[in-house]
Amino acid sequence: MRLSELAIARSGDKGSSANIGVIAKNKEAYKILKEKLTAERVSEFFGGYPTIRYELDNLESLNFVIQDILKGGVSLSLSWDPQGKGLAQELLEMEL
Repeated sequence: MRLSELAIARSGDKGSSANIGVIAKNKEAYKILKEKLTAERVSEFFGGYPTIRYELDNLESLNFVIQDILKGGVSLSLSWDPQGKGLAQELLEMEL
């Protein structure tokens, strides 16, 4: 199953790092996300960048900070997405 079946997501830049919020569609989906959508899996999905996961149980959401993925951020990066806006859409394609 794809992550998009269980959640919606939004992303953006935080300097050189990206921030991805993943919001479960329901309580059961959140239980699955907490178990399967680890910082390690997200890191591996994006090529091994250091990743921190924050749990927001009251919002049934997870927040991921992927460090240095934007290679300097908006003003320095030559990346195709220096603001990290497309990263959430990419992550939603992840197979759980």
